[in-house]
Amino acid sequence: MNSTNIKSVILGTAGHIDHGKSSLVKALTGVDPDRLKEEKERGITIDLGFASLSYPDGLTVGIVDVPGHERLIKNMLAGAGGIDIVLMVIAADEGVMPQSNEHLAICELLKIKAGIVAITKADLVDEDWLNLVMDDVKRFVKGTFLEQADIIPVSAKTGAHIDSLKEKIRTVALDVRPKLTGGIFRLPIDRVFTLKGFGTVVTGTALSGTITLDSPVEILPSKIESKVRGLQSHGKSVERAHAGQRLGINLQGIDRDLLKRGDVVVAPERFTPTRVLDAELELLKDAPPP
Repeated sequence: MNSTNIKSVILGTAGHIDHGKSSLVKALTGVDPDRLKEEKERGITIDLGFASLSYPDGLTVGIVDVPGHERLIKNMLAGAGGIDIVLMVIAADEGVMPQSNEHLAICELLKIKAGIVAITKADLVDEDWLNLVMDDVKRFVKGTFLEQADIIPVSAKTGAHIDSLKEKIRTVALDVRPKLTGGIFRLPIDRVFTLKGFGTVVTGTALSGTITLDSPVEILPSKIESKVRGLQSHGKSVERAHAGQRLGINLQGIDRDLLKRGDVVVAPERFTPTRVLDAELELLKDAPPP
């Protein structure tokens, strides 16, 4: 599949706390995904961070940087919904850790099909130790969707193999099946904030359909009606956006306190909220019996 078939792909980071996910995203994109003051002070990702990687052929890979701490698993899940590719991050000096296992299990349950493993902080260990870690990682991903994935040792500090990782991300992204741009527009909200002079802005990954400036929209389940006042994708203002893109939508005449993560922006009068659902549960292999 060439890049004209697909314009936007979403890559999500996964991995244990302090294994260098955010530093790696910054090395890849030049953007620091840790935007909160508390994140800067504590040196860990608390909420979702966002960045993007653009290639000369027009392909854009939106990056969702998720927190690795076990108490922030719900924040990790909020970002994982629209992910096409996972970048599993494992630090060379620590190897596979508890949240490495949890994040891989979540990605398996979400049926993510493609990914890459980055061994970060490779500058901190010698070659023999790095080889041991890589062997351990191969055992860790055996039998999962990452079994055939490339394992690339990198250093955000020295820049070693960052360009190789960028190129591998491009290769994997070009094989991703595009989301349905012809369906009804749906965007689950993962962030809500207010911009001075603009009002309420929501962000998320469009799962289907297209949207344009001045389009009427409905926010479910509260059934609030609004209109698209502004539209951004990867930091640039656009007049039209489609499924597969990370979007910021400036909504007209809505108080931010009426919206929350988990609400969904949709085309109006097409969906009905429900309080009843049928579900199938899939237990992890190592889960205790119910």
